[in-house]
Amino acid sequence: MSVDSLRWETLEALKNSPKGKLKYNAHWLEKGEDILAGCIEAPSLSPLSGLILKRLSPRPLQKSFSLSSGSRDSSPGLSEESPASLSSPSSFPSIVNGTNGSLSFSQLVAPSLKTEHEQAKDPDPDPGVGPVSGPASPPAISLLSPRATQMAGCIRICEEKHRAKAKKELRLRQELQEQLVASVASRESEQLKRFEEFMELKQRQEYQCVRDMMDRETKESIGRQEKLKEEHRHRMKILNLRLREAEQQRVREAELERQRQTEGRERLRNLNTIQEEILQLNQLLEPSTQTRTGAAPADLGSYSTRGNQLCSQVSEVVRTTAEGEFPSVEDMTVAERALHEMRALIRLMQEETAKAQEKKKKEQEEQEERRKQAELQAQQEAQKKAAQSAKEKAKRKGLQTRAEDTTLKWYKELQEAAAQCAQSLEELNATKDIQTKKLRMELQKAATIPVSQISSISGSQLREIFDKIDKLLSGRAVVSGGKSVSTSQHPKGLDFVSYKLAEKFVKQGEEEVASHHEAAFPIAVVASGVWELHPRVGELILAHLHKKCPYAVPHYPPMKDGTSVEDYQRILGYRVDDSGVEGQDSFLKRMSGMIRLYAAVIQLRWPYGSKQGPGPHGLNHGWRWLAQMLNMEPLADVTATLLFDFLEVCGNALMKQYQGQFWKLMLLIKEEYFPRIEAVTSTGQMGSVIRLKQFLETSLRSRQISPPKGQLSSTFWRS
Repeated sequence: MSVDSLRWETLEALKNSPKGKLKYNAHWLEKGEDILAGCIEAPSLSPLSGLILKRLSPRPLQKSFSLSSGSRDSSPGLSEESPASLSSPSSFPSIVNGTNGSLSFSQLVAPSLKTEHEQAKDPDPDPGVGPVSGPASPPAISLLSPRATQMAGCIRICEEKHRAKAKKELRLRQELQEQLVASVASRESEQLKRFEEFMELKQRQEYQCVRDMMDRETKESIGRQEKLKEEHRHRMKILNLRLREAEQQRVREAELERQRQTEGRERLRNLNTIQEEILQLNQLLEPSTQTRTGAAPADLGSYSTRGNQLCSQVSEVVRTTAEGEFPSVEDMTVAERALHEMRALIRLMQEETAKAQEKKKKEQEEQEERRKQAELQAQQEAQKKAAQSAKEKAKRKGLQTRAEDTTLKWYKELQEAAAQCAQSLEELNATKDIQTKKLRMELQKAATIPVSQISSISGSQLREIFDKIDKLLSGRAVVSGGKSVSTSQHPKGLDFVSYKLAEKFVKQGEEEVASHHEAAFPIAVVASGVWELHPRVGELILAHLHKKCPYAVPHYPPMKDGTSVEDYQRILGYRVDDSGVEGQDSFLKRMSGMIRLYAAVIQLRWPYGSKQGPGPHGLNHGWRWLAQMLNMEPLADVTATLLFDFLEVCGNALMKQYQGQFWKLMLLIKEEYFPRIEAVTSTGQMGSVIRLKQFLETSLRSRQISPPKGQLSSTFWRS
């Protein structure tokens, strides 16, 4: 084992010994405490330390002197130089025992430890001051061997390592402390930031709270302002209403006053008119006037007296109103009563005068009649012979019992076209699809309801109805019953609407015109306008009309073999149901309504149409119908009724169109055709014959046919 290793083992053993594990505090010296004060006995070397030292250093220790002046690098007991007197091992016990001025181990080690503590306490000690207070000790000289010096160096190295380790631990502790301080500072900084953020948040919250409170106050203020404004508006509205009511009251009062003034002036004018008429009538009661008329003055004197009294009554009423006041209702009643009585007087006077004149005239006429009696009798006999000859000639010649071939061909073509249209609609009528059924119902309503609404109230309503029908037939959407509907929604929509529309027009003639004759003209003018823009609808109207009223062709369908009586009556236009055949009056009424509608369609045209030229079914068709009727044998009750209805509605228009030719035709009806009607008419059916006869006689006598009642005028279209 090497010496160095033994040294280090020794130092390690000393370090681990109980004495080497003593703990001390660097602050003990500051407090005046001895480092080894806690030890019971002074540390001393072991008896075996001599053997150790002997083994460590075989050479004798050499004396070396050193000055122990209390410097930092020397120790008073054990210095770097060994005493020269220790030259043999036998002298080691004396050193150990500390006798003869030799140093013990405690004297050797303690000063070194004390010096280190003093250096730690005072890093820069004064060289002239010793560790122990008192008189300065004399310089001591100790001699150590090189081995001891080396041993001291090892001890110093251990101390340096211990010091380095202490410094390292101190540095580590300082670093840990710095890290701790930095951590604490960082944490405090973060806490400060959080605190600042918290304070900022509190400020924002307080600011937001203030803003919310201000907003609430603002809203409340605005609400109060709006409430005040609303109250102000309400008050203004009430004031305006009151002002308006006051203004209306003032206007009403002014209107009443104006009306009173107007009525007063009107009564005054009427009073003046009554007075003027009474004065004029009174002049007729004067004796001079009575003399001119041939009446006896003695008989008519009382009328003149009463007339003067009535004039005085009216003059009295006029005087009461001469002061600027208007006559009252009572005054007007008195004046009107006087006027009526004056008129009655005049009428009575005229009757008596007429009786006197008639008596005188009769006497004159009797004389004239006796003179001309012979001539008149001869003339009458000649006229009777001529009439009898004309009747016999007409009976020999005879008339047609059926329509002309061209007319029948036209009639059949219309019926075939209508039948084809109805056949094409069978699929639409028989469908079970709910949507198609709804569409069919909506289209039927859109087509029939406007026709039902036609009336003679105003022309503007007729224009609205016509525009609605035209839009429907043109494929555009119309609103019916709150729903929009169009013929373009189904392929057969247009045919269905045209068929139903034509059927509805004819039904209106059958029902509405039959009950109210004036309704023929507004219905006919709309039908004519639709006919002009949509000719197919006009053809269907004719087909439906001819089917329900064959006399509108005119056509008298013959009874074919195998046809039952009920079916033949249906063909003639009668209604046949379970209760039987309708009465003749009802049948004639329906036929009359349809003929009147047809006659109105012939002469009317839609006034707002854009097409030029004649209408779609003009007066030439009316002339053709009338000529065809006169070429056929008359039917009892039917021919007279239809001729009268047709001429009453369309006669004025035919008269203006054909003039002289028309009057020739009228004369032909009276002289030649009317006797045929009388011949086939029984005694109980003479009502229609008498009406036709009176119409013919009146028209031929005055050479004038009055416009039909209910005919549309220019004033109607401006309403």
